Formats: sequence, structure tokens, C-alpha cells
Amino acid sequence: MKDSIARVADRSRREFLQTAMLAAGASIVSLPALARQTDKKLGVALVGLGSLSTNQIAPALQKTEHCRLAAIVTGTPAKAKAWSEKYSIAEKNIYNYGSFDRVADNPEIDVVYVVLPNSMHAEYTIRAARANKHVLCEKPMANSAKDCEAMIAACQKANRKLAIGYRLHFEPHNLEAKRLGQEKVLGKLRAIEAGFGFVIGDPTQWRLKKALAGGGALMDVGIYALQGARYVSGEEPIEVVAVETKTDPVKFKEVDETIYFTLRFPSGLLANCGTSYNAGFNRLWAGAEKGWFELSPAYSYGGIKGRMSGDKTISLPQVDQFAAELDDFALCIKNNKPSGVSGEEGLRDLRIIEAIYQSIASGKAVRLKAGG
Repeated sequence: MKDSIARVADRSRREFLQTAMLAAGASIVSLPALARQTDKKLGVALVGLGSLSTNQIAPALQKTEHCRLAAIVTGTPAKAKAWSEKYSIAEKNIYNYGSFDRVADNPEIDVVYVVLPNSMHAEYTIRAARANKHVLCEKPMANSAKDCEAMIAACQKANRKLAIGYRLHFEPHNLEAKRLGQEKVLGKLRAIEAGFGFVIGDPTQWRLKKALAGGGALMDVGIYALQGARYVSGEEPIEVVAVETKTDPVKFKEVDETIYFTLRFPSGLLANCGTSYNAGFNRLWAGAEKGWFELSPAYSYGGIKGRMSGDKTISLPQVDQFAAELDDFALCIKNNKPSGVSGEEGLRDLRIIEAIYQSIASGKAVRLKAGG
């Protein structure tokens, strides 16, 4: 059995490197055939210059092949000055939240990347669509499924593309876990365990304010565990049951601290998932008929590692996940093809998240509509 699993794993890696790496974005390999329509780098306007934009997205935009940092939107003049100097951004391409709608008149901007507190995602996605710009919006897509629907409708009305920042859809190890599960390489899946949590710091930050964040650990990092269960299984859950616990009711007065939830899929498969703002864990595991596979850590910006039964490692390249997602979206725009992380994908997650909160409030399992 071990030799059989080893042969499957070796073949899987070869096939993966030939095919799935394309899906991980042009930061991994050059995609001249797809980009043949135009060599122009699409201009990206970053809306919100917080930690994620500063430490991850802006550096990634220095590596991308099909897009570039063209403009910024910030309410802090000191940040505008520092970013302008660091990235050579022209004065005419610097906006504040009051002047944001003028991006409509700037032909250098093709894409607006919304990197704001969750409660602001819907407003700025809709305003960007009305300005005739394509939109990449950070996850979670919004604070409610209703807002997600409005965002999708606005982009459809403007004939603009909308994608959600699910960076792990472009990460090789997660792509391989998805393939192992969906192609039943080790047989039918029997169980999934997925969890992501960390100890959150500053008690005054916006992530602990319900009005801005919508929720706590579940909205922020639990969504990665939810995503992992969905893309490894290849199924949409039909029922969820969830419980919540708080060890620090003062710090987590407004939002959830720790949640555990179980998803039931049409095949009968169960996924046990967890998330926390007060404990550190980072894992995606699946058990199947003929063995198991695991990513640990599974959801980090780098250093993701995998292994599987038979004493095998899943060793694939580490990539800049943000560069990969940006280049993928740019290619979707250039070649007029749908994004694999569309607004509809974000909406499915929010509907499940709302059901998780509903289960916590009622103490009962909640049925989900077919297809999310």
C-alpha cells in the first residue's frame, strides 16, 4: 500500500507542476499565450493602506507581470506622502475617501483593490463599479450576504469583473490538497478537520468592533477553515451546527472569540472546523479510504508544508500568494474570462457564516440551501 501511495504522490506532483501551477498565477510561470491580447500592465488602485496593503499587497505588486500599483486611496496625508515617495506615485493618482469617485476619470486605473475594514467592502466595491472599474475585494466579501448580493449586482450592471481575495486558491500546497480530495486520489474522503486561530493583540483595533468587522475570529480567519473544507471536499455543505465559547468576555464583548462548527455535506462527509482569536492553530487535514493528507501550517502567507500517509511529504514551491491572485485577476480581465474566486464564491461563504451564527444563537443545526 505504501508503494502504491508513493507512486500516486510522485505522479501527482509531476502532473501538478505541469498544470496546476498555471492556476497559481503568472508570478510562478509566464503565461504568454493567455496574455497575448495585450502586454499592458493593468493599473491597480489600493484602497486602504493598512498592514495588509503595506506588508503584503504593495510588495506583491512589485513582482506582478500583468498589473502594477498605479494609485492609492487613503485618509492619512502622512501615508500618502510616504507611499508616493516609496512607489513613485504621481500626485494625480493619490485620492482620499472624499475624492475616491474621481477614479472614474483616471484611465491609468483599471482595477480597484478594496483593503478596508469589512463593513466598508460593499460601499467601495459598489462605488468602484459605478466608476467603471473592475474590483478585487479582500475577504470576507462583506458583513452580510445581502451586501454581497448588492456588490455582485453593481458589478454586473457596470459589466465589470469582481473577484474576492482568496489567496490560497493560488497557493500550490492548497491546490494540491484540493486535487487530492476532489480527485479521490486516496479514495473517498471520510473526514475533514480544518482550523485557524491566533492570539489577537491590540484590544482597541477595528477587528474587535462588531460595527466594522461584522464578527470576530470566524469572519477573519475561520473563513479559511471553511474554504479549506469546501475546496478539499468539492462539495457544498447542506447543514451546519456550531458552538461558541469566550474565555475573555471583556476583550471579546462585541465579537466572537472561539467557535467550533461542523459542516455536513451531501455525501455524508463531515468537516469539523474551528477558529479562535485566543489560541494558535493552523491546519487542514483529510482522512480517506486509503490514507490521509495534511497541510500544517495551511493558511499562512508562506512556509506552508504538507505531508501524507506513507511517510510522504507534499513539497511544492512557495509563492507570493498576493502576486499570484493579482496576476490571475489581471489575466481574467485581459482575456475576458470569469474569475475562479468570483463574488458568487464570496457570497456562498457569507451565507454559511450567517448560518453558523444562527446555529450558535439557536443551539440547533441549521439547514443550508443547495449550492450555497
